[in-house]
Amino acid sequence: MSTDFQHARVALGARLRELRTEAGLTVRELASLCAWAPSKVSKLENAKQTATLADLDTWARGVGQPESSTELKGRLRGLESTYRSWRRQLAAGHRGVQDAIGTQHDRTSRFQGFTASVIPGIFQTADYARSVLSRYAELHGVERDIEDGVRSRMRRQDGLYSSGKVYRVLIWEAALHVQICTTDTLTAQLDRLMSVNGLDTVSLGIIPLAAPVRIATGDDFWIHDRRLVIAESWHTEMWLDSSEDVALYSRVWDTLNAAAVYGHHAHRLIARARASLELT
Repeated sequence: MSTDFQHARVALGARLRELRTEAGLTVRELASLCAWAPSKVSKLENAKQTATLADLDTWARGVGQPESSTELKGRLRGLESTYRSWRRQLAAGHRGVQDAIGTQHDRTSRFQGFTASVIPGIFQTADYARSVLSRYAELHGVERDIEDGVRSRMRRQDGLYSSGKVYRVLIWEAALHVQICTTDTLTAQLDRLMSVNGLDTVSLGIIPLAAPVRIATGDDFWIHDRRLVIAESWHTEMWLDSSEDVALYSRVWDTLNAAAVYGHHAHRLIARARASLELT
C-alpha cells in the first residue's frame, strides 16, 4: 500500500477517534450505537480498514455530531481522488472506470506507458480486452457491464490514427506470452500488436526477458503529457499529479527504456511469441 495513502487513512482514523473520545464513548459503546462489532470501530480508527460513506454517516450520528459527516466525507473523497480502490470503482461497473480514463486520454497528446504482464489497453483487440476485464472483475468479485467497458476501451484507439497524439509504449516481453485469454485470442492480439508497431503515432519498445536492466519491472503506469501519472496495483489505481511523482515515473520510464529494443528487433520478439503459440 502506498505510504501516502496509508498516511491519509491514518489521519482519517485519528479524526474518527477524536470524535469518539470527545463524545465520551468507549470503543464498545460506539460499536453498540452503530450496530457494529467493536473490531470494526478499532480497525477504522487504526487505519486497518477504509471507511465507506455510509460508515461515516453512521459514525457521525453515533458520536452525536451528524454535521461532522460532511467533513469526514470530504477527507475520504480527498483520499480516494488519488488512490482509487478497484473494488469501489468496479462496484459501479467497468464503463465508468474506462470512461474516466478516456476523458484523460482525450486531453492528452503525448503518452509514455509501461506494462509488464498484459498487452496495453490502447493496443488490445476486443476479445483480448474482454478476457482481461473479465479476469479482473472475477478477482474483485464485481462482474458486470463487461461489454460496456470493452466498447469504451476500444473507442480510445481512435487516437492511434490521430496526428495530434504520440504513444511511446514499453512492454516487458513476458506480457507477450501471458495466456490470460485463449490461444486464438492471444494469437490475434499479437498480430494486432505487430500491425500497430508500424503506425507513425506509435513508438513500441519491448524489454527482452534477458535484457540487463538497472531497475526491476514493476506496476503498470501511464504518463499523460508529463502532468499526470495513472499507475495500477492489485488493489488500487493511483492518479498522481505532483511534480515529484511525475518526475519519478518519468525517470523510471527512461531507465526501463534503456533496456528496450525497437523496430525489427521488437517485431522479432513479437513474432517469436506468436510462433510459440503454434507449438502449444
